[in-house]
Amino acid sequence: MIEKTDKRTRAQLFRARLAQALEAKHTTQSALARAAGVDRSTISQLLKGQGARLPNAQLVAECAAHLGVSADWLLGLSERPESAADLLATSLTLTKARRALVDEQIFAWHQEAAGYKIRHVPAALPDMLKTRAMLEWEYTPHLGRTTDQAIGASEDRLAFMRDSRSDYEIALPLHEVTSFTTATGYYQGLPDDIRAAQLIHLRNLHEQLYPSLRLYLFDARQLFSSPITVFGPLLAVLYLGANYVAFRDRDRVQAFTRHFDQLVREAKVPARNLPSFLDSLTP
Repeated sequence: MIEKTDKRTRAQLFRARLAQALEAKHTTQSALARAAGVDRSTISQLLKGQGARLPNAQLVAECAAHLGVSADWLLGLSERPESAADLLATSLTLTKARRALVDEQIFAWHQEAAGYKIRHVPAALPDMLKTRAMLEWEYTPHLGRTTDQAIGASEDRLAFMRDSRSDYEIALPLHEVTSFTTATGYYQGLPDDIRAAQLIHLRNLHEQLYPSLRLYLFDARQLFSSPITVFGPLLAVLYLGANYVAFRDRDRVQAFTRHFDQLVREAKVPARNLPSFLDSLTP
């Protein structure tokens, strides 16, 4: 909610911000006057006047456009000098998503968020929790001969993500684990020995790292979630398959956080019950 401001105070603020923007732009009153289509004396009066009058909307818009700031900021309606387009460009980015174990962008985001809680809804079982045999089965079809090299190159990054100061909360659809256990859907053709070893590995890893690692299973028939990752208060990333959509503005990061927290609250298998649940699935 914008606080109501006295006209004289707002006019003073406008003059101060106009002068600040001129200095930051390294431009002159004459250049601004030409860009705005007014006399230089008009700009001079805007800067030196003492009254409570503000220029008309057209002149404010022209000044803002030339100086690269928002009209709202000049008028004291916003504390951010960037234009709406610039704010959107910095708060939302679209990045290509590589079909890789830990691509450069994902790893950079994890490094940036070291020490913060990371909330994650993966598209499948998280790579950082998989056995080497599981990774080989999954990635060999499209990486071919480079699979072993890719896994080796990613091991240090996966270790960093596991050993960082970040707490990890992972929410996974219950049907994903069921599909994995029965080798159906995405996991069709997965050999029995790899499945059994992966379940044991997942149980042991969760028990070893808990509570810094907490894995919850939610019912997708009750609550749905696209693959997302929330890196503390810094950013939230939506996974589309070919691209990541990353949001850095506070309101959207908080909205993603609230969504994730609902998945946790209503999980069918809370983190504390995960080991016993996995034991019931292990052959």
